[in-house]
Amino acid sequence: MAFDIDMIKGVYARMAERVDKAREIVGKPLTLSEKILYSHLWDGNPNTEFKRGKDYVDFAPDRIACQDATAQMALLQFMQAGKPKVAVPTTVHCDHLIQAKNGATPDLKVANSTSAEVFNFLESVSNKYGIGFWKPGAGIIHQVVLENYAFPGGMMIGTDSHTVNAGGLGMVAIGVGGADAVDVMAGMAWELKFPKLIGVKLTGNISGWTSAKDVILKVAGILTVKGGTGAIVEYFGEGAKNLSCTGKGTICNMGAEVGATTSTFGYDESMERYLRATDRNDVADAANQVKEHLTADAEVYANPEQYFDEVIEINLDELRPHLNGPFTPDLATPVGQLGEKAKANDWPLKVDWGLIGSCTNSSYEDLTRAASIAKQAVDKKIKPKSDFGINPGSEQIRFTAERDGILEIFENLGATIFTNACGPCIGQWDRSDAKGDEKNTIVHSFNRNFSKRADGNPNTHAFVGSPEMVAAIAISGRLDFDPMNDTLINEDGEEVKLDMPLGIELPPQGFAVEDAGFLAPDEDGSGVEVKVALDSERLQLLEPFTPIKDESLMGAKLLIKAFGKCTTDHISMAGPWLRFRGHLDNISNNCLIGAVNAFGKKTNFVKNQLTGEFAGVPDTARAYKAAGIRSIVVGDHNYGEGSSREHAAMEPRHLGVAAVIVKSFARIHETNLKKQGMLGLTFANEADYDLVQEDDTFNFIDIADFAPEKQLTLELVHADGSKDVIKLNHTYNQPQIEWYREGSALNVIKKENVA
Repeated sequence: MAFDIDMIKGVYARMAERVDKAREIVGKPLTLSEKILYSHLWDGNPNTEFKRGKDYVDFAPDRIACQDATAQMALLQFMQAGKPKVAVPTTVHCDHLIQAKNGATPDLKVANSTSAEVFNFLESVSNKYGIGFWKPGAGIIHQVVLENYAFPGGMMIGTDSHTVNAGGLGMVAIGVGGADAVDVMAGMAWELKFPKLIGVKLTGNISGWTSAKDVILKVAGILTVKGGTGAIVEYFGEGAKNLSCTGKGTICNMGAEVGATTSTFGYDESMERYLRATDRNDVADAANQVKEHLTADAEVYANPEQYFDEVIEINLDELRPHLNGPFTPDLATPVGQLGEKAKANDWPLKVDWGLIGSCTNSSYEDLTRAASIAKQAVDKKIKPKSDFGINPGSEQIRFTAERDGILEIFENLGATIFTNACGPCIGQWDRSDAKGDEKNTIVHSFNRNFSKRADGNPNTHAFVGSPEMVAAIAISGRLDFDPMNDTLINEDGEEVKLDMPLGIELPPQGFAVEDAGFLAPDEDGSGVEVKVALDSERLQLLEPFTPIKDESLMGAKLLIKAFGKCTTDHISMAGPWLRFRGHLDNISNNCLIGAVNAFGKKTNFVKNQLTGEFAGVPDTARAYKAAGIRSIVVGDHNYGEGSSREHAAMEPRHLGVAAVIVKSFARIHETNLKKQGMLGLTFANEADYDLVQEDDTFNFIDIADFAPEKQLTLELVHADGSKDVIKLNHTYNQPQIEWYREGSALNVIKKENVA
């Protein structure tokens, strides 16, 4: 029996009418993405055609999911909204605050002790406001959502960029910041610029060493980390139908790495199989009744160039296994070519760790494919040359895999089975062979491989691959190992070759679990008391942001000019900083400490114009704030790439930053800046980035006339008294300008609730 089945049936009951009306208005066949978008309009039935990439549209998502690191700030904001209960089904999943070190049982015990305050807070807030709560150890949010909540044709948002994983079950699932989630939890519309559409036609069938992961690794190489920005990627074709549901989820999951709004697939037999295997026959039956609306119109897939803004075609028969990296998830290299590339770039060939799991690749099928390689190593007496770590995706996956002997295979290989949690993928890894700043290589089945992400070491070269390829390369201990052609020497001195991986899509005996880890909220949570200690280092009740006054934007100072890639990991690091995600002032001490300053090319080392001395970014920002001076951040392309973490916007806002001016933004981060009442602006002329000097003062000459589709004028006053005047672009509409004028979107919600 599915969660929220009445809600799902309600979505399906109105879908036909809304899709038919949208098709009539648009005047042509519809993609799946358009069907879902037009059937989830806040105003109900469609009455106008929206321009892709231009029109802001109000939507009514069906549900919300939050992970524990981002849920803290989201729920702290929701507590200010003045609502007694969430307006749509919402869940909280405790998966980020569990550090991988010794193994599942001891690591979970440590997490439940060290993070008890946070877990208790999240559980009590969930209980009070009608939110489903998944305990620590229950699993990784996106795997749990796929197993329990995702449904074809639905729309959901989540406070994690990899919410897009639910596209594997035919959803439009979108990662957002906590303030966006608060809108929906408070019963308000959720705003999104109507996405452009990228179609990916898959032909043929994957086989041998090639996996679903290789599809998205290839797509990432084609689109790059910003090629999908502002677009939904919709996969179709016979090749798409040949993929398993969890394989589709893997592809959608890592779509976040190309900047896509989300990715999705049309409803098919693999999705029906997965729904029934996960005890959701009622959802499958309901979906089958409206299945013509749960995929694109036939004409769209027959002539995709007429309906998508961009079309990519990949023949799965010819697709080769890939490893992407290091330091960026779009540097795609076919296995077999990596050795030559590594030698040319002086990447370490010795592989120290193979890590399997994460929200991207931790399904039953993923574990069986990797286990088939691990078993060969045991049977053929091949001693692994690298350490192994395994993170199952959920307690249901772990329990079933243990029952079926899969985990035992990894343990026989010497692997450590970590908790059902994110672990090393998000920097929650106490690495047993800590390398300091030593240059080294790891391979993993995760999604991101930014510098410092897994272990805090800027010289760890991380490569992304499928679970089975990670297993093979870790066993060999060599980055240049090609299991399709190369051999290994076993303990008897014999030359042996690994056979192709074999996976099992769904467990033959069905899934099983004793305690999935779910706690339902009280029907009436009005009597639940939520306590936050005044002296807590980890939790802090929020104070509303005050509006940025126009006069304070005359004489603003440069805080940092970020050079090159500046992701949310650079702006607000994870790892050990995760413990402060519920305490805005404390976590603000990591603000932009990972960004490279264009002046001097150092991290966390900027000039304080008030003293002439150099210090860390947070300290310098606090000095400006104490002096009543606003500061400015300048950045390069795709600024804010990566996670949905709104801390990357809230921290600079808290420290007195008024504006972030860049060449281009990643979608979620730009929205997060807007929600927190800041100015997120882009250079009208990208070359003006070079005009910004270390000692500059900024004057926003015409901020009083801030209006939609109207450029802003910025005066740069240099230390020698010379000036440059440049133009800045923005994408603010009138309601978003109101967020800025009121100090934040949350302030607007509170004002409307009072009225």
